[in-house]
Amino acid sequence: MRQAEVTRKTNETAISVTVDLDTEGNIAVETGIPFFDHMLESCARHGRFSLMVTAAGDLEIDCHHTIEDTAIVLGEALSKALGEKRGIRRFAHMAVPMDEAIAVVTLDLGGRGYLVYDAAFSPNGFGAIPADIFEHFFYTLCIKAGITAHMKAEGRNDHHICEALFKTFGVAFSIAADVTPGRTEIPSTKGII
Repeated sequence: MRQAEVTRKTNETAISVTVDLDTEGNIAVETGIPFFDHMLESCARHGRFSLMVTAAGDLEIDCHHTIEDTAIVLGEALSKALGEKRGIRRFAHMAVPMDEAIAVVTLDLGGRGYLVYDAAFSPNGFGAIPADIFEHFFYTLCIKAGITAHMKAEGRNDHHICEALFKTFGVAFSIAADVTPGRTEIPSTKGII
């Protein structure tokens, strides 16, 4: 089973993430940031993997540390759950619309963390959540998980743009992490990822 549990405790946050890439539907996210919870739940639901996240952070300062540290722990958990990556597809490309918004995500689970990100939100952000935190979230997640991601989104409604990004990332991740029946090789000319 491709499962992992990772915890991280600092002076700013305490984060616990459990993932199960082969079982869908078990999703519970509690970070103290309702909009962020909704985004993570959407990612896991459409990525068809189980996700449990509990996070306690210094939200009295702002949401930055909680979101950043959740990305660190989630990235480490995804990497650990993928293991040697034997038999996975490795690559995926997906576009997902949400009303007037559309997001396009291309992934490589080849162990090299990198992010190319092109999405703009209004200057107001999402209430107490600054809009630029989501680029930072995906950057940190990709670095820790060893994922190269190219992400692009556009639209008129910030909620729709952001949710389309998370859904598309989840779907693309599910495709790239899918194990092809009967294949056991590591999908790399190097023999390792």
